[in-house]
Amino acid sequence: MYLYIETLKQRLDAINQLRVDRALAAMGPAFQQVYSLLPTLLHYHHPQMPGYLEGNVPYGISFYTPDENQQRYLTDIEHKSGQSVAVPPKGEMPITGVYSMGSTSSVGQNSTSDLDIWVCHQSWLDNEERLALQKKCQLLQIWCAAMGVEVSFFLIDENRFRHNESGSLGGEDCGSTQHILLLDEFYRTAVRMAGKRILWNMVPGEEEEHYDDYVMSLYAQGVLTPNEWLDLGGLSTLSAEEYFGASLWQLYKSIDSPYKAVLKTLLLEAYSWEYPRTRLLAMDTKQRLHDGEIVSFGLDAYCMMLERVTQYLIGIDDHARLDLVRRCFYLKVCEKLSQNENPSRSGWRREILAQLVSEWGWDEARLAVLDSRADWKIERVREAHNELLDAMMQSYRNLIRFARRNNLSVSASPQDIGVLTRKLYAAFEALPGKVTLVNPQISPDLSEPHLTFIHVPAGRANRAGWYLYNQAPDMNSIISHQPLEYNRYLNKLVAWAWFNGLMTERTQLHIKGNELCDLALLQELVADVSHHFPLRLPVPTAKALYSPCEIRHLALIVNLEYDPTAAFRNQVVHFDFRKLDVFSFGQQQQCLIGSVDLLYRNSWNEVRTLHFNGEQAMLEALKTILGKMHQDAAPPDAVEVFCYSQHLRGLIRTRVQQLVSECIELRLSSTRQEPGRFKALRVAGQTWGLFFERLGVSVQKLENAVEFYGAISNNKLHGLSIKVETEQVQLPPVVNGYASEGIIQFFFEDTNRDSGFNIYILDEANRIEVYHHCEGSKEELVRDVSRFYSSSHDRFTYGSSFVNFNLPQFYQLVKVDDRTQVIPFRSQTIAQLCANVPESNGDYPQRFQVY
Repeated sequence: MYLYIETLKQRLDAINQLRVDRALAAMGPAFQQVYSLLPTLLHYHHPQMPGYLEGNVPYGISFYTPDENQQRYLTDIEHKSGQSVAVPPKGEMPITGVYSMGSTSSVGQNSTSDLDIWVCHQSWLDNEERLALQKKCQLLQIWCAAMGVEVSFFLIDENRFRHNESGSLGGEDCGSTQHILLLDEFYRTAVRMAGKRILWNMVPGEEEEHYDDYVMSLYAQGVLTPNEWLDLGGLSTLSAEEYFGASLWQLYKSIDSPYKAVLKTLLLEAYSWEYPRTRLLAMDTKQRLHDGEIVSFGLDAYCMMLERVTQYLIGIDDHARLDLVRRCFYLKVCEKLSQNENPSRSGWRREILAQLVSEWGWDEARLAVLDSRADWKIERVREAHNELLDAMMQSYRNLIRFARRNNLSVSASPQDIGVLTRKLYAAFEALPGKVTLVNPQISPDLSEPHLTFIHVPAGRANRAGWYLYNQAPDMNSIISHQPLEYNRYLNKLVAWAWFNGLMTERTQLHIKGNELCDLALLQELVADVSHHFPLRLPVPTAKALYSPCEIRHLALIVNLEYDPTAAFRNQVVHFDFRKLDVFSFGQQQQCLIGSVDLLYRNSWNEVRTLHFNGEQAMLEALKTILGKMHQDAAPPDAVEVFCYSQHLRGLIRTRVQQLVSECIELRLSSTRQEPGRFKALRVAGQTWGLFFERLGVSVQKLENAVEFYGAISNNKLHGLSIKVETEQVQLPPVVNGYASEGIIQFFFEDTNRDSGFNIYILDEANRIEVYHHCEGSKEELVRDVSRFYSSSHDRFTYGSSFVNFNLPQFYQLVKVDDRTQVIPFRSQTIAQLCANVPESNGDYPQRFQVY
């Protein structure tokens, strides 16, 4: 037994050293310096070292001895400061070990790869010591960033996995109940930078079910010494709930980084295919270690992941996704085989990739296309985007099928499924007026040297509207090309080109069909949109995604496509300066607003456009945009008015700005909740009332006083069921504030134990149903409602596949200091699991957490 263990230790050390060498060989000098020095900076304590802070900061790594380069760094520090470096006290060190994990050292590591570092520490550290170590890691993270290396530190208590603790979807490392799968990834990808060897590698696969007993027997025989090993525990049985949570997390990540996440997503899908007899990939790695079969390119973690996914996709005869995953793997490795290069530091990576490409039968033409990804433009990027989306949707559907097959709720965690579905909905649901963003990190530059906008009037062979081409306006070249995009209205095309990065300062704009808009006006619009709407914003937080969406940045584009003031040219216009009303102008009481385009970005980072024209354009635009603001929403961060009238431009812009600001204040003001709030507005000689109701905004024409007071009276009951408006029952005011168009919302209100609970339901049109004194399980209700909507109310269409992302949202009314508040409904099971986990700040991705 002793000789067997010694052989395993030698193999383990040899593989670890190979991984360290590969990690350093693939990267530049800054990465090499950071990777080599991090253990030294965590082991020693000195004011001149990065990460230093005063106080009782744990430092010292078990069994760490600096190498020659690290010792030279320490000597240099002492020489410059004239002060010796503090050496950790004798005895058991507070830091068990430092390990990099993920793609580091694998063929998947490239020049842009970041570092995920696990700092495993003793469980006897108290809370103050853990917080100090956390602060030190945060300072080291800042130092690494200044060196040009992105590093995420994770503090791992050595007993964390034994206690089955977990994080949340908003965290950096896991989904609803992820535990074994996180440990699986660590065990198969970990590189020991300093500290104790990982004990799990010593336990044969056939003893995994009796992991703790086998470890104790090794200690009892004296073959292993307990304090020389990091023991995070065995890989017990994978639960269906954990697979579901982990898959949610990977889908969540894949929305922003599809190429990076597709391989992991498909690995989880392969696990589910084998469930409940899933063989985790870490077990394959360990088996090959014990058998002495150091194959698969030296147990390369990425190659082994690709090998397992390939077996799965061939097994289900899915060659389309197999081809996609191979291309994703090739692009992740980032070695351009079509370009003849001299052997470099990463020659081993090119050798591995060349062997795989040969096995796949790829030709030079395919390699050349993939290697030119940095030069891909919109046509190829849109094709890749749709292909990635199709693969993601397939994984999403398989996840829901897995949940049903194993009798899981599709809302295993209502909070997490809500966040995921909102993000999928925001990113991919195709809606009228929504600007589809087609470049999730596929190509760095979609800019075009020429963009031509062509207007086709009604009555022609082609559809009336605007067509966009990435060509100069040479009709021969345009006729031979398909348009990039079509829309009835110019605003939508300009927004699409701007937010997808086709339009830059260097782009030359052209326009044909200038009876509606000439080049100067187009350039003004582009300048206004590009100046006021930044291209890049932080991704929405989990909190923002779970809450009803709110308009963050709004622009009203006035008289772009139809300008009534154009008729004033060379005419005498009579009006009274004392009664200068742009909505009922002059003796004819003409409305000078002929068209209104809305362009806005919401808190889910969706970009939407809407168009209104005619005399009532302003009223319709106001009603629509105010209806998209729930009563407790925060006001928009910015409200812009762009006016393109030939005459009276400044006056029209100012008046519209005042009107919109006043109406938004009336809609969102928390201090003016009296019923019957309204604003009268005279448009084209007629009086209209904007009524600010609890659940929306309505518009009514007011001919006389009887109609006016009648409208206010009826407004009290508008949209509400009679069974709500009785003396015994009142809709809680806090529910009114959360009412939001377009989503179904359930609010649970606990009464006393004998009377059960109340349910208030608002549908997509804010119609209300109320059920009192309900009995039974809220969790079962959530499960059944979610399952019903996910299977039978499909609102998302892609190709021939139907998926519903717009699942109902569930909330709980709670009393806090005699005030009723709304919080997301979370099942008791998940709440108990998360009770001992420190709360994140809600930002996504959160780059640092302590466990």
